[in-house]
Amino acid sequence: MTGKTVTRADLSESVYNALGLSRNESAQLVESVLEHISVALTDGEKVKISSFGTFSVREKKGRVGRNPKTGEEAAIDPRRVLVFRPSHVLKDLINENASNRA
Repeated sequence: MTGKTVTRADLSESVYNALGLSRNESAQLVESVLEHISVALTDGEKVKISSFGTFSVREKKGRVGRNPKTGEEAAIDPRRVLVFRPSHVLKDLINENASNRA
């Protein structure tokens, strides 16, 4: 594994190289797409990107948990969590690359 993390700057640079927009326009385009995704998820909508995957928000109920170090019980508040489910195309691509590295 390379340990590389893809950042907003990396995405902007890729858009810049692929489309020939200015660096500023590329950064604005990436920010706009991420903003649309964020707003949709905040509003409780699913975000489905063909051949990539689906992002959704799931409601988790409150429950009683335990501190693993002390064993003491603690209340865990209800919360919303982000869930990503990759498409079969992405899964196949990842598994294909993993088998090529072996």
